[in-house]
Amino acid sequence: MSKLFPDYTPAWETEDHRLLREHAGTFLAKEATPHQEAWAEQHHVDRDFWRKAGAAGLLCLDVEEQYGGGGGNFGHEAVVAHERSMAHDTAFGFEVHSTIVSHYVAAYASEEQKRRWLPQLASGEKVIGIAMTEPDTGSDLQAVRTTAVREGDHYVINGSKTFISNATHADLMVIVAKTDTSQGARGISLFVAEVSDDTPGFTRGRVLQKIGQHGQDTRELSFVDVRVPAANLLGGEEGQGFIQLMNQLPRERLILGVTGAGMAEAAVTEAIAYAKARQAFGKPILDFQNTRFVLAECKTEVLALRTFIDHCVQHAIDGTLDAATASMAKLYGTDKQVEIVDRCLQVFGGYGYMMEYPIAQMYAAARVQKIYGGTSEIMKELIGRSL
Repeated sequence: MSKLFPDYTPAWETEDHRLLREHAGTFLAKEATPHQEAWAEQHHVDRDFWRKAGAAGLLCLDVEEQYGGGGGNFGHEAVVAHERSMAHDTAFGFEVHSTIVSHYVAAYASEEQKRRWLPQLASGEKVIGIAMTEPDTGSDLQAVRTTAVREGDHYVINGSKTFISNATHADLMVIVAKTDTSQGARGISLFVAEVSDDTPGFTRGRVLQKIGQHGQDTRELSFVDVRVPAANLLGGEEGQGFIQLMNQLPRERLILGVTGAGMAEAAVTEAIAYAKARQAFGKPILDFQNTRFVLAECKTEVLALRTFIDHCVQHAIDGTLDAATASMAKLYGTDKQVEIVDRCLQVFGGYGYMMEYPIAQMYAAARVQKIYGGTSEIMKELIGRSL
């Protein structure tokens, strides 16, 4: 139950969602929140944490049960993502693994591959990521330079990727590559590579030093003549990659909106608690009108944000979420997250600038939300096309 909105229940939330929320909140408070500093120092979560999350039933929640998933809907993924934000976690690559990339396998892999890979992703025995962004490409996916050349029963992949989440622990990597360099977007294909530190030609590069999310294992990847079985071409036909990416991106953008709303709510919750406890001039700083007004505005905006995001989640559950609305969720959710966390940090004064305080970690983690998954500027362009 939300401390900030104890009487608020999303229209889509069933008893099953509510029980999951309680379970996920308890698990994350115990297994994730206390380890943020240690994970930040080592630049990745403990590998065993993935298995714990899987054993707790918190991975691949809307993957079909026959493939080891939870058999739920997008609301189940949204619940865990929201509770992760409320637990002040900025390290666990849940959304990349569970909400986003596992669904490339669920949507496009062969039946045999689904039965082989998805149960291991749901249990946390294997971790998955997506090698999409390159040093010279961001949102312009048509410009990727990584190539995949067919040689017999394999494709030989060459290229470099950067800003790759879950790169330290990943056992499976969906690779975005060009199978036909003359065809632009129509020449893009997706491959699932089973990788390890012993995979010939595959290198996990340096851990990238980011502004925030220090516990998230974000790295560079290099592929030099990496051989991937031809059967691992997602969809079984070359040139389908761009369409596959476009079909899956609304999920990614909505879940980023969900985490934005969750982190904004967590920030306001923390700021109110601090304002009640912190004394200045002989009284709690919440007694000062400016502090009350700032937090009153922030609380109002968080509720407005949550109701909009929940409207979008309902569409995702119903299968009616369109690209423009998902882009609105991502744009509004992440913009408001950055704005609200910043205003709440001010309430903490100098302590808000200390990384030992969750509000500082939230502030540092928030900024990239307006960049990855498609920048705010790209979201405006996509929304604008629907006008």
